[in-house]
Amino acid sequence: MSPLDTVLARLAELEQQGLRRRRRTSDSPCGSQLQVDGTHVRAFCSNDYLGLAADPRIADALKDGTDRYGVGSGASHLISGHYKVHDQLEQRLASFVSEHIPNVAALYFSTGYMANVGAIAALAALDPSVEVFSEALNHASLIDGMRLARVKVKVYGHCDVSELEGLLATSSARVKLVVTDSVFSMDGDLAPLPRILQLCEKYGAWLLVDDAHGFGTLGGQGHGALEHFALRSEHLIYVGTLGKAAGVGGAFVAADSSVIDWLVQRARAYVYSTASPPALAQALLESLDIIEGPDGKSRRARLHHLIDLLNRELRLTHWTKLQSSTAIQPILLGDNEQVVQASRQLHEAGFWVPAIRPPTVPPGTARLRITLSAAHADADVAALADTLNQVESRLYRP
Repeated sequence: MSPLDTVLARLAELEQQGLRRRRRTSDSPCGSQLQVDGTHVRAFCSNDYLGLAADPRIADALKDGTDRYGVGSGASHLISGHYKVHDQLEQRLASFVSEHIPNVAALYFSTGYMANVGAIAALAALDPSVEVFSEALNHASLIDGMRLARVKVKVYGHCDVSELEGLLATSSARVKLVVTDSVFSMDGDLAPLPRILQLCEKYGAWLLVDDAHGFGTLGGQGHGALEHFALRSEHLIYVGTLGKAAGVGGAFVAADSSVIDWLVQRARAYVYSTASPPALAQALLESLDIIEGPDGKSRRARLHHLIDLLNRELRLTHWTKLQSSTAIQPILLGDNEQVVQASRQLHEAGFWVPAIRPPTVPPGTARLRITLSAAHADADVAALADTLNQVESRLYRP
């Protein structure tokens, strides 16, 4: 068998298992209404939770940044790619969590994946005895960060604080790092961060919180999970994503300034990557102003109104709607083939709701992942719920 034959055989296996993925091509700005492969759909699939991805105020700021700085940064941050506007952005990001982390500083990365991989690898380099305690449903970027760091990892059950305490209590590592999502990307539920932080303070561990889906949407000012839970501790290391609710791109790590200095020295994903275009930093400064301002507050209120509306209108009798108070509203079907059929029928009815299958989620937990945005109209959400009720009645097989 030739190497190409091996690839084709493996692709055929994925097809047979209902696990082969295919891309759809959008020809319109990110929003609640899209042109996808030549067809108009109502989109319930993006992470643009506040509807800012195509906001003209942010687009104008991006244009202004391009006029000032051009397109590319030219080099990594530690060579010549670090611009004044990058500094301004990092100071602004630090201020977002200044009430929650003493002596805080922030470091801007090109992507959330790079932020997680870079931070975990750098922290693992602090001491040969580093031990990481990882939530069972952590995002792939966190898991890959641990793998690349070749660090000792112990996994605790989903939101199982008792199991985590048992692992921490028996650890002899000089440096302990607990790693968890705040909002779990495929379930939509929240980690019990106050209880986890108490354990970290009790056992002398760092707590790295990936707030990819909480930043901008949680808290009175959109400051994320730390504001939502009113947390404050020098044990916190906070990762915020800027390509979801913020509507632009990139991510940042915020922690005590000494930790950030260490990341500048040892986070390979930062040190050895060309810096993001400075124009993006200019756009993000505008986005942060919106998130913290009156418009951001009203968008968060609207988002939570839509979450309540969807849950009131759904009348599922066989599929399982997972409990979630966030913009991520999953419906568990279990069967790979059925979830693909459900997603296809929704698309035929004019709704884009992705089918999520292994390895993104555990085997037997295939689901429809609905994501809501402040940009959605009430009528669109009600129509989605009605269509879901109909699709379930057609596809359910006892």
